[in-house]
Amino acid sequence: MTPGKFYIDGKWVDPSTSHRIEVIEAATEELYFSVAEAEEADIARAVEAARRAFDEGPWPRMSPGRRAEYLRAIAAAMEERVNDVVQFWPRESGVLARVVPSAMEEVPAAFDYYADLADGYPFEQEVATSSGEGFGLLVGEPVGVVGAIIPWNTPIHLLAYKLAPALLAGCTVVVKVSPEAPSAGYLIAEIAEAIGLPPGVVNVLTADRGASEALVNDHRVDKITFTGSTAVGKRIAGIMGERIGRYTLELGGKSAAVILGDMEIAEVADRLTGGTCFLTGQICASMTRIIVPRHRHDELVEALADRYSRVLVGDPFDSSVGMGPLASRRQRDVVESYVRIGKEEGATLAFGGGRPKGLDRGWFIEPTVFGNVDNSSRLAREEIFGPVTSVIAAADEDDAIRIANDSVFGLNAAVFTHDATRAREVARRLRTGTVGQNGNRADFGIGFGGFKQSGVGREGGVAGLLPYLENKTIVLDEKPRYDSGENERA
Repeated sequence: MTPGKFYIDGKWVDPSTSHRIEVIEAATEELYFSVAEAEEADIARAVEAARRAFDEGPWPRMSPGRRAEYLRAIAAAMEERVNDVVQFWPRESGVLARVVPSAMEEVPAAFDYYADLADGYPFEQEVATSSGEGFGLLVGEPVGVVGAIIPWNTPIHLLAYKLAPALLAGCTVVVKVSPEAPSAGYLIAEIAEAIGLPPGVVNVLTADRGASEALVNDHRVDKITFTGSTAVGKRIAGIMGERIGRYTLELGGKSAAVILGDMEIAEVADRLTGGTCFLTGQICASMTRIIVPRHRHDELVEALADRYSRVLVGDPFDSSVGMGPLASRRQRDVVESYVRIGKEEGATLAFGGGRPKGLDRGWFIEPTVFGNVDNSSRLAREEIFGPVTSVIAAADEDDAIRIANDSVFGLNAAVFTHDATRAREVARRLRTGTVGQNGNRADFGIGFGGFKQSGVGREGGVAGLLPYLENKTIVLDEKPRYDSGENERA
């Protein structure tokens, strides 16, 4: 409703400059709308509001149970705004409109989940002292002011899994949404205003990289939570490490699917195709390296090429379409560059790699599969963030596991077999944050994050609450008295 303003300190405020960011619709290349662009002065204003709300406001001093009431109000308001998400998410990121209502069920559920933890998590617990004398308390206190940097692919979901635990913990937050997909930030700001969230607890701006770095550099920000590329994550880690700031990083992936001998190739191809086409492959957890026994390689490549050839690419609001556009011209250029790289490296292009016929406008590309991919090639080692699948032949199961682990990334993986015992055995040998049987089973309800260069920390589940808390040890001479009128103790 107010794209020309920022939400800071509980109010819609004017930006420091007249600079605007144009949001282009992915399927038409037409202007969708424009928003104010935050500069360093705007970032500083938002941080000041969050700092004041944390240091002086009521939010961190409320009981977890009271804060949980606001989380439930956010969840209820989010359920009422699903139709808005149906309109903006496909236009900004290219997701199919028909999948949005079911995908959106996870968002209010995240806020409700963390609200439930208000009663279930021990924010203050009695502990024995090492000397056996006195009375010990271990208290989980909010880490402070959080800078949440949100990407463009699944912004509403990632915002929920950063904001909900941060708010439950008692933190205040500056949300920086991406220039390509700012609508989710405006939506959460409108909800914060509607439910009466105290001023400064949530502040929302849209900014490009330069101003975003000001958020990371600001010493008043205690923690950064970032989802995005590994290159930017390294930059954030360096800055935060220099000033001993806290950070959570959910970064890139080049996730492997290990195909065992008992799986029918047709079933494997069916399951992989759905994952490749969801959000046009713009998912960090996508299965992009498919490792298959050498004698089954050609059969799998042919099956995937057949499935991909039957995917209708087009308007994400058309219910018959199986895959929408990429989010931006820049992203399509990246994907097309990797198609060229794959050919130059000697991989076999079995299907795709081009722009679908008849789609002269919009950032569309065909689902693409390469066979005979060398795991040491750029095609197999670098994150593409698009619907490009690499099929890699392995000599045996041990070789398949070796290939899967031979990556700087370790975000997600899958083991394709109908034998759960074998799936568990292989899963324990894979160096990734998540392993699913027979597909992408990433589960934010349990916890999501990566090994190696795929990130630091976890989001979702109880593990996703911990980065927003600092442990404080309190040792007293004796057990204290708690007044009946005191804020509820967890």
